[in-house]
Amino acid sequence: MGKTLVAYFSASGVTAELAERLAGAIGADLHEIKPEVPYTEADLDWMDPDSRSSVEMKDKSFRPPISGRVEDMEQYDAILVGFPIWWYVAPTIINTFLEGYDLNGKTVVPFATSGSSGMGATNEELAPSCPGAVLKEGKRFASNALADELKAWAENVL
Repeated sequence: MGKTLVAYFSASGVTAELAERLAGAIGADLHEIKPEVPYTEADLDWMDPDSRSSVEMKDKSFRPPISGRVEDMEQYDAILVGFPIWWYVAPTIINTFLEGYDLNGKTVVPFATSGSSGMGATNEELAPSCPGAVLKEGKRFASNALADELKAWAENVL
């Protein structure tokens, strides 16, 4: 396997910390997937059916705009893409990210943080956003997963 990128979206900082540990453990480059309009605490209130995150996740075609791009995505053979689990899947901003690049021939592996939810239908919903890529089964990690665990997982999946 050649060069690896760890790209992540973090709404509250939990996934960011995990992504930083993962990138450090495997010597990968790191890229934060930033929404054009940052999410507020009210936006993330999943108990409110009118909150921004609830509205976005009800419409699977919605693609939140992203601020910034990965320069020279062509140099990466593998992209480990991290996010918090929302409604048992990846937030639609992950689809926005994947659809912004030609990932043909690349390996894409999701990883997630969640208090208790598993990966659910994540791959099923991400597959159309990365045609031509090898989309591997991802894994949910506890927020305090250690670098050794993350490294062993990445080496096994890549």
